[in-house]
Amino acid sequence: MRAADFIGNRFIVIIDEWDAPLRENQTVAERYLAFLRTLFKSSATTSKIFAAVYMTGILPVKKQKGQSAVSDFREYTMIKPRQFGEYVGFTEEEVRKLCEQHDSCFDQMKRWYDGYAFRNVGAVYNPSSVMQAIENDDFDSYWTESSAAEGLIEYISKPYNGMAKTIAELIGGIGVKVNTNGFANDLMTFKGRDDVLTLMVHLGYLAYNSETKMVQIPNEEIRQEFQKAVREVTCEGTLERLKESDQLFLDTLEMNGEAVAAQIEKIHREETLPLHYNREESLRSVIKLAYCTYKDHYLQFEELPSGDGYADIVYLPKQDSDWPALVIELKRNKSGDTAIQQIKNRHYPESLKNYGGEILLVGINYDKEAPAGKRKHSCRIEKMQLDNE
Repeated sequence: MRAADFIGNRFIVIIDEWDAPLRENQTVAERYLAFLRTLFKSSATTSKIFAAVYMTGILPVKKQKGQSAVSDFREYTMIKPRQFGEYVGFTEEEVRKLCEQHDSCFDQMKRWYDGYAFRNVGAVYNPSSVMQAIENDDFDSYWTESSAAEGLIEYISKPYNGMAKTIAELIGGIGVKVNTNGFANDLMTFKGRDDVLTLMVHLGYLAYNSETKMVQIPNEEIRQEFQKAVREVTCEGTLERLKESDQLFLDTLEMNGEAVAAQIEKIHREETLPLHYNREESLRSVIKLAYCTYKDHYLQFEELPSGDGYADIVYLPKQDSDWPALVIELKRNKSGDTAIQQIKNRHYPESLKNYGGEILLVGINYDKEAPAGKRKHSCRIEKMQLDNE
């Protein structure tokens, strides 16, 4: 064929991991973006030379002065995958079929690798981890084999205002509000907490709910990565929160109700806005924040159906833990004794009948009518033995 036969033909360009230079060598960022602008920014060049350009990567296209450096692309991201949400990972239907084909436990698969969800799609799973769990017949964290896992410690150590509380909330299972609009789409340009959280959404560390504008740790796999990384952070505020949570668990196991009440009151006072202080849901968030290091020994359940009602918060020991189960009931303007009695009257421990073993019943009360100078929180702890049927 002659060269003349190709005159007038346009190119189709495919670039996989377009953002690799930005992630691996920041010194070339400006030259690399200038190169992309030269190729794709000019509408004249784009229309005459390229029929189509398809780029994949972890990060959206880098922003400069608030605008995309290469603006002619249509972007689909972890924040807004739009009509391509079902292709971000395996859908729940696909995972169910895989579990049936390979005789794998779907409930375990969901707990370990679910947690991401998109509008009109529903649950989305990490494909690589699902397949490795099936191939190895082992539910485990395979995230460490991903290059995205390398920077977690650095990100959660950022000294931004409110960052220590945010990390404690996330590992405690509490959703956190985030503004994703200011993110510059790189690994270096951070103006505050929201930029760090937005990056962690794009990297897969956090799941984003586009309706509530909140993020959370999506599943057991990522929780384990947080659990390992959070102990190595350099932020003193985060380390202090972890230390206090560890001590709270020890006080609970020693049935030191006074110490437990004092720590819950401290967290409630420091971390709850005055406008929301007296709300019942605020106290539940305080409990989860106070017990944020539960992942070392427990699985956490909220509003667990049990007996004749719903237990507020239950911490069920992991298989390799010798700690007792915790059933926590919250009350307002009552007493710790009243909370304990409700646990018994409504048979909440029945939900743990297959667990067997020792259970601590923890009744926590907040008395908003307590006079000035008097402690507003009280705690009563009782021990019971639940035989495995």
